[in-house]
Amino acid sequence: MAAMAPTKNDDQPLHILFFPFLLPGHLIPMADMATVFAARGVRCTVLTTPVQGFTIRSVVDRANDSSATGTPMSISVVPFPDVGLPPAAQSGRDLATSGDYHDRFLQTAELLREPFRRFLSDHHADIDAVVSDSLFHWSAHAAAEHGLPRIAFLATSMFARACTDTLLRCNVFESCSDDPRAVVSLPGLPHRVEQRRSQMMDPTKRPHECAMFQLVHAADRSSYGELFNSFRELEPGYAEHYRATQLRRRAWLVGPVALASGSVEDMRELARGLDLSGKNFVWVIAKGSTAASSDPSTPEANRGYIIQGWAPQVLILNHPAIGGFVTHCGWNSTLEAVSAGVPMVTWPRYADQFYNEKLVVEVLGVGVGVGAEDYASCLETHRVIAGEAIAESIRRVMGEEGDGMAMRKKAKELGLMARGAVEKGGSSYDDVEQLMEELIARRSSVGCTADGQR
Repeated sequence: MAAMAPTKNDDQPLHILFFPFLLPGHLIPMADMATVFAARGVRCTVLTTPVQGFTIRSVVDRANDSSATGTPMSISVVPFPDVGLPPAAQSGRDLATSGDYHDRFLQTAELLREPFRRFLSDHHADIDAVVSDSLFHWSAHAAAEHGLPRIAFLATSMFARACTDTLLRCNVFESCSDDPRAVVSLPGLPHRVEQRRSQMMDPTKRPHECAMFQLVHAADRSSYGELFNSFRELEPGYAEHYRATQLRRRAWLVGPVALASGSVEDMRELARGLDLSGKNFVWVIAKGSTAASSDPSTPEANRGYIIQGWAPQVLILNHPAIGGFVTHCGWNSTLEAVSAGVPMVTWPRYADQFYNEKLVVEVLGVGVGVGAEDYASCLETHRVIAGEAIAESIRRVMGEEGDGMAMRKKAKELGLMARGAVEKGGSSYDDVEQLMEELIARRSSVGCTADGQR
């Protein structure tokens, strides 16, 4: 007869294993989320690969240095799968430069399945719950094999998740023209949501991507619940929609947990748009970019500041001199702008970015789009947006009257709500508390069941 796994003492702190996807836009917010739970006395372990572990080491060290609970965070590593990627590409930051690197990197998601299972096999008796990235859909089954609740982490907005769910469930393209500019409606949402076909993940053009998301959504539906880096006041209609409609899923909104480069043509047009707008600016571009400060298209130096490489985006956005933010609408950057109370000029490209643009521009009213219409994963396939269009959007956001003033007022209000959400008694603070209480109660229940079987 197999030996019984040791049961956990109710006096011990909860132990949550966090398993982030390897891309920075997933890795960093999950590490930040772990620090939120650690600050409340939860023992948090982040399981990742060596390069990713190095990336978040400073986050973990800061959390441990400032911890008043005496419950440390830790990092455990499994080897980065050998898919022929050079070390510099393993961070995931330069995938857009090579389709081959991109495809190989995505292979790692599947190849981490067995190392994850082995880790759970060795350590499950000491773990109370698993928070894994939604893209690791197979982690739901692995956690269930060891009787552990799996909570999916969504690196996007509730709005985008609800839109994607509707897209996958309702076959919205069936009665739609094949014309890329055809308008597609997403039914059953709290707001009227319409997008051009070219702005969406089209299953006729991306069958493998859609099939993968079907697996992701099925795994998330079977999980204990889902965690979002968002807050109720930002998308209240969708928090309710998520729980009360046909979705009927358990979700906790615990954010904001922390307060891209384009093609040469894109960057030159952005430079021209900044110049034409007549506004002062800070422009962050990738290190080694061909659109560097020596480029003749670079805007006048006396009106702007160009940073090559990494920049402290959160600090910059929170500077009182910042009046607008040009963004591709990745959820982390969008949430950082919301938290700082800064309106946005939106320039989406792929994934959830077009949905996030819709939330920012049409639902929240804190942004203006530049007119992007083509959903594509490869940078070279994007239609270049003219500098004149970018300049007009910047002027609208930065204007002293009309739309600009209204957007800035609304953005400031959302910024105050974001800060209030994470303070004691705020909606996100309370959702963290609720999830912790549920997991503690579940541990006690499982412990009682195990005692009764002895």
